[in-house]
Amino acid sequence: MARAGFAVSGILHFLVGLVAIRLAMGGEGEADVSGAVEQLASQPAGPLLLWGSFAACVALALWQTSDAIFDFDHLPARNKLGKKLKAALQAVVYAGLAVTLASFANGAGKDHTTSTSDLTVSVMKAPGGFALLLAVGAAVAITGIVYVIRGFRQSFAKHLRLPALESARTAVTGFGVAGYAAKGIALLLAGLLIIVATVTAHPEESTGIDGGLKGLRDQPFGFYMLAAVGAGLICYGIFMMVRSKLARM
Repeated sequence: MARAGFAVSGILHFLVGLVAIRLAMGGEGEADVSGAVEQLASQPAGPLLLWGSFAACVALALWQTSDAIFDFDHLPARNKLGKKLKAALQAVVYAGLAVTLASFANGAGKDHTTSTSDLTVSVMKAPGGFALLLAVGAAVAITGIVYVIRGFRQSFAKHLRLPALESARTAVTGFGVAGYAAKGIALLLAGLLIIVATVTAHPEESTGIDGGLKGLRDQPFGFYMLAAVGAGLICYGIFMMVRSKLARM
């Protein structure tokens, strides 16, 4: 079930990549998780797909939580803390994805989900909200940079049981490099939007990954850049689906 969670993540990234390419060609859509889940819900047997995906993401969140609690005790203290924190953060991500899937499966969808800009407005009004938003924006942007570095260094490969066939190994690695780089760029753009919106006191401009990709479209050569990121996100989706089979767990 936990492996199926990787596949669900892959499908959603694949759909976000398709929307990004559609945006590059002048179309419409929401290039984020909510938009991808909405597309999933619109398919035949949508409720079954959503609840099955929800169960898979819950299983993966629980598995990551078990890693954070019980694993890595054989490592030095500094390395152990980093590994446990990473597993805990991934558990939070997949738990959040499960909540989004359950929301759409129950028919709530976007009507009852808080947009990134609304959330930014609420946090900014809270005590210490300015500093918190800057920290969140910086964390998201840094995470994006880490993804890009991880992709080009191919450090993701150590978490996989790569196939013996050389051509298959090359294909998996290629999808991983392109996918990690594209996801990193998307996260970097989202983090920068949060920082800019906070500094300029315009929280409505903090629109998450969807806003970052749409902003990229408006830049010089934006069509090509957005299409490339979209293609990369599709590669990341394929990589995650392959990871569901090859991951070392």
